Amino acid sequence: MRGTRRTRLCLAGVLTASALLSAPGAGAAEPTDGHLTDLVNPFIGTQDEGNTFPGAAVPFGMVQLSPDTGHSTGYDYAQHRIRGFSLVHLSGVGCRIGGDLPVLPTTGDVTRTDYAAYAAGFDHADEAASPGYYRVALDSGVRAELTATARTGVQRYTFPATDKANVLINAGQALHKPAGSQVEILDDHTVRTKITGHGFCRETAPYTVYTVTRFNRPFTAHGTWDGAAVTPGARTGADGAYVRFDTTRNRSVEATTALSYVDANGAEVNLRAEGGRSFDTVRRQARDAWERRLAGIRVQGGSTTLRRTFYSSLYRAFLAPNVGEDADGRYTGWDRRIHRSAGFTYYQNWSLWDTYRTQAQLLALLAPREARDMALSVLKVDEDGGWLPKWGYGPVETNIMTGDPVTPFLTTAYQAGLLRGHEERAYRALRRNADGVPPAANPGVGREANAEYLTGGFAPYVKGRPHTKVGDSDYDHGASVTLEYALSDAMLAQMARDLGHGADAARYATRAQNYRNVFDPSTGFFRARDASGAFTGDPDPARGIGFHEGTAWQYQWLVPQDLPGVISLIGGKEAANRRLDSFFAYDRLLADPAGTAREVWVHGNAYDYYRAAVYNPMNEPDLIAPYTYLSTGRPWQTTDVVHAALTLFTDGPSGMTGNDDLGTMSAWNVLSSIGLFPVQPGYGTWGLSTPVFDRVQLRLDRRYWPNGGFTVTAPGTSAADRYVQTARVDGSEYGRTYLTNGSLRTLRSLAFTVGPRPSEWGTSPQAAPPALR
Repeated sequence: MRGTRRTRLCLAGVLTASALLSAPGAGAAEPTDGHLTDLVNPFIGTQDEGNTFPGAAVPFGMVQLSPDTGHSTGYDYAQHRIRGFSLVHLSGVGCRIGGDLPVLPTTGDVTRTDYAAYAAGFDHADEAASPGYYRVALDSGVRAELTATARTGVQRYTFPATDKANVLINAGQALHKPAGSQVEILDDHTVRTKITGHGFCRETAPYTVYTVTRFNRPFTAHGTWDGAAVTPGARTGADGAYVRFDTTRNRSVEATTALSYVDANGAEVNLRAEGGRSFDTVRRQARDAWERRLAGIRVQGGSTTLRRTFYSSLYRAFLAPNVGEDADGRYTGWDRRIHRSAGFTYYQNWSLWDTYRTQAQLLALLAPREARDMALSVLKVDEDGGWLPKWGYGPVETNIMTGDPVTPFLTTAYQAGLLRGHEERAYRALRRNADGVPPAANPGVGREANAEYLTGGFAPYVKGRPHTKVGDSDYDHGASVTLEYALSDAMLAQMARDLGHGADAARYATRAQNYRNVFDPSTGFFRARDASGAFTGDPDPARGIGFHEGTAWQYQWLVPQDLPGVISLIGGKEAANRRLDSFFAYDRLLADPAGTAREVWVHGNAYDYYRAAVYNPMNEPDLIAPYTYLSTGRPWQTTDVVHAALTLFTDGPSGMTGNDDLGTMSAWNVLSSIGLFPVQPGYGTWGLSTPVFDRVQLRLDRRYWPNGGFTVTAPGTSAADRYVQTARVDGSEYGRTYLTNGSLRTLRSLAFTVGPRPSEWGTSPQAAPPALR
């Protein structure tokens, strides 16, 4: 998901395909202490609109304490002034949000209250980050260090010797526009704030965050401000506060800030539960938490650069969704009331249009307990707020993006066995969502074009239709919305059949074929239809209308439930392969994989989603496209395209393929690198391609994956030797190009032999992932 912006992709430091996949020792030095966290570079994606953040967080933490340089989503590596270190960020989103409570150390008198005015300069040479830790030397002479627990951010500031060492607490400014704020100095150690805000691409309903900050030593003076007026000695203010320390002898000041989305008491509860520890203790515990997470996958082979980009992606995939409940289990529901979780942890922040394609499946594998609780949290959104979410930020619906992403998100959890005991509860919510629309009083839009889709078999393109709710409108993107609804219907049909709802299953399976209703035989592509049913817009598939962040060229492969049907519509496998080869610029790709990825696919502007007839690896609609070759009898071409796309992930600030979208693109990198990709998101079918590592060991939770893990091996894999010659599953020869969740539950080993030329492996008609019926 993206907001509106345009940028040029930095090409500095780009690696060739062979360098990335096989160069020994390329990039930073190999860590010597065996810590996987040493292979993570949190600065990847902080330049050229990857929109990641380099600050401190623990896996799925409520707090992401990170510097803000003035960029709309927080930190931009190209900027060199820090306005503050704020508590809340989202990794890789494209719209202004978060940045609540910027805090900045300064020296001297406090005369300015706008953080753009008092921002401090810094140099990247004096900056470093690793999972759970960030530090920077400011040009004011102050060194700032950050670390975090799940619900607190811990800061350590080392000042020069002065009797005017200040910490500015700016409640009234954030990345979005706050609707109101309050600040209170409670005693000589403690400051409390209340911040109400709204935003994220459009103006959402307001939400409120509460904080309490406790310092490890008493401050010698304090004051507050309202607007530009600073009042020394005041204890309350609307916009901000400063506290002062004498650091002529003891130059270090530590502070712990606890966050709550419930109330001020919730912030105190979180501070008591997770505060009270030294900075160094919290930093060590944060690193240990990340070490345990990253150890879910151990890889061998490849260059250091390749391992660094891999583990950095794995790290980002664990940053969201985020804990939404306080330490006592209370959370603010979507009905704006306080609830208490029972038997699960409540999570929030749902970039579902993005994450249902990759990250949901990765978490189901590597973090099934948390993935279970995330799915149960989505069901609580339905029960508390009256409807399933589309794109949720904190306790509010944003309605950003279109289609019906919540269905494949939840059916992914169901197919992975994460909803045991809750199957019918989940099915009831999904059935209501699939067969209706939210009432007018509900802030959600759900499947907004459902009335027309159910009666006519397609979502019409109706540009400018009155839209009474915040967010995107399905009517503005009728062609892609039809495809997304049909995909969701297919996944719900499988769940209904499993649960014994035969009539529903048949009905949804029939609706899953509605993708055919937006196929225009005269062009051979999907096209938008207007309210009368007529095809509309430019017939050129690169210039048509009605597709959300893409074109008909890119959306033509988004029918994972029935690729054989799509191939038939196009004219058969040979016709489909010719079209795929054109789409991926395949002839050029073979000669220059990395150059094709950056010069043809990205074509200089990473965020121009429209007017293109080629693959766009920078955005979600195309994530599944390289795996289409598995269904056309040419699995080796999937490997060619995937490995070329992997060169876009590099070990530097510009090393992300566009917005990360809460771990979506990072999860694509992780899964594609190990040769196992969810080709039918929402069902549990895993397409196979050549791994980029000699050996991958996955350690899985036996409560959900009884085998406890499996290994994927491909000895000698490289840019030159990248083609599967044979595959063996637990020692037996295996000719299919996919596995299922059922296979993964018993799998011990998936072993590939590789070579320099394509083979016959996976080319039989029975080898392809089957259509869902």
